[in-house]
Amino acid sequence: MGNEVTTSGDVYSYGILLLEMFTGKKPTDNMFNDSLNLHNFVKMVLPEEVVSIVDPTLVQQREKGKASSNTNNIQNQSSADTRKIQECLISILNIGIACSQELPGDRLTINRVVTQLHVIKNNLLGTDGLHGGRRAKIAV
Repeated sequence: MGNEVTTSGDVYSYGILLLEMFTGKKPTDNMFNDSLNLHNFVKMVLPEEVVSIVDPTLVQQREKGKASSNTNNIQNQSSADTRKIQECLISILNIGIACSQELPGDRLTINRVVTQLHVIKNNLLGTDGLHGGRRAKIAV
């Protein structure tokens, strides 16, 4: 018991990996202790403070296919682009939170994760083949 490999355990690990990749923080960082962990840290600040917790290297502005020399972040991009990127980041981090729930029965299934990631990709790229060009809502 407790040492079994399960798809639910894999989903948990995937959720933590998403949170690590998008925040740039590790679950073992000094800021996390008994009452605060990576899952709770992200959950506490979403959706209002998404920009404050996302790894800034992920949202640097690109100019003509090359990274700009300064560290322009999501706040320096156009309003529409900023909103779209923030929505996608919030959705991805919500998937990370939903996958890393403490109880296995409360976690998303991997099929649901894949479906939601496709919706996020389509929303970000402005495509939505199955929904007639309308942006789909993510339900977690």
